[in-house]
Order: sequence, then structure tokens, then C-alpha cells
Amino acid sequence: MTNITLAQANAIIAAAFAKGAELGFKPLAIAVLDPGGHLIAFARADGTSTLRPQIAMAKAGGALGMGMSSRKIGEMALERPTFAASLGPIAPHGVVPAAGGVIVVDAAGRPIGAVGVTGDTSDNDEICALAGIAAAGLTAQG
Repeated sequence: MTNITLAQANAIIAAAFAKGAELGFKPLAIAVLDPGGHLIAFARADGTSTLRPQIAMAKAGGALGMGMSSRKIGEMALERPTFAASLGPIAPHGVVPAAGGVIVVDAAGRPIGAVGVTGDTSDNDEICALAGIAAAGLTAQG
């Protein structure tokens, strides 16, 4: 498999929304990108703020661009703030160094896309991204 399909992207989004609703999270916005950082699918719940599409894509796109989850980018930003600050302007979707952007990999560990979730706390966003990936029968990068 080389890319997340539209059907898989929609399954990720549906399951991530369901997880957020189950846990009582704030309204979410969810983006699914292909391995090149192109948008496959996006949805946002009623009541999300206007920057949520860009934030979701920046979490997913930043993860793909750096080869690590947006959580790990956030951890790296603590140690190398100048480097991390330089990433946003050169990344097509920007970079948000906070949990919620997760790379999806194939059986060989190669990226097949990424999911970005935003709307609640970053930890909660990541919970929903991981739930969506698992529900679609896919694997999150370790």
C-alpha cells in the first residue's frame, strides 16, 4: 500500500469524531493527508474555530515533513527552539509543535499518510487521531 485511500481517510475521521464524542471533548477538526502532504479528506465539527483546518493540516503535514509525530516535534522544540521556529515558514502547511499529528505507516514502516486533529487539548487530539487510525485498521508510527 502506498497511500491512505479516501475510504480509509473517511473511516479515520468518523472514528476520531466518535472517540471525541465518547470522551466529551470539544468540537474537533480532522485532516488526513497522503504521504506527499496533500489533503485526502477533512471535516470539522460544528462549533470549531476558524483556524482549525490550518492547524489540523499543520499538525499532520509537519509530522510528515519531519518524519515524526507533532508531539515529538514539540519535545524537540523545547531543546531546539530556534530550529523549530524556522520550520513553519518553510513547510507547505506550517508546523504545529503540539500533539495531535500522527504519521500512518504500512507494514514495512513506510509513511502512507498522516492524521492531524485539533480542537481540544493536544493530548486529547492525539487520543482521537490514534483511535481513528486504529479503527480504520491502520498503524500509527511508533
